[in-house]
Amino acid sequence: MKEEKDSYANPAPLGLFAFGMTTVLLNLHNAGFFELNSMILAMGVFYGGVAQVVAGIIEAKKNNTFGFTAFTSYGFFWLTFVGLLVLPKLGWAAPVSVNGIVAYLSMWGLFTLLLFIGTLRQSKALQFVFGSLALLFFLLALGDYTENAAIKSFAGYEGIVCGLIAIYTGIAQVLNELFGKTVLPIGAGKQAQH
Repeated sequence: MKEEKDSYANPAPLGLFAFGMTTVLLNLHNAGFFELNSMILAMGVFYGGVAQVVAGIIEAKKNNTFGFTAFTSYGFFWLTFVGLLVLPKLGWAAPVSVNGIVAYLSMWGLFTLLLFIGTLRQSKALQFVFGSLALLFFLLALGDYTENAAIKSFAGYEGIVCGLIAIYTGIAQVLNELFGKTVLPIGAGKQAQH
């Protein structure tokens, strides 16, 4: 049987940009710079959501279980997050309680912490993305649980950093591949860079 050649581009930069840009925009809101608005919701559905699911599906085609699990899951995170906000407005579901949102954020923090373990075999940049994302989920959960505005605001700033490092990691992968050398270092791990 003839082996099929992998003809797919690296989907990780798409997933990292979709995650990073949407995360920065939401956390600019969390930090208090502007209200939660349609721009954030649209980014959550179409870029943070759909684009990451597409990246995850391509990762599956490339036999990358970690990339498939991460991008597909976080794509659906964004879709569920928007659903939590929009479904009550449409009258299709009751608004989520504070305890419900704390449980939601805590589960995503736990999931991210478990994936962080997988990044220990990957680049330092990915370790930073997943480590800071786990921290972000736990800070957001704590902020909602305590109803402490300072924690929520701090979480917003920490989320901006998380999103920016994801954007950096995405552009580093693009430029390093285009130039065939390390243009932007990501601290390559024990496995391939994506």
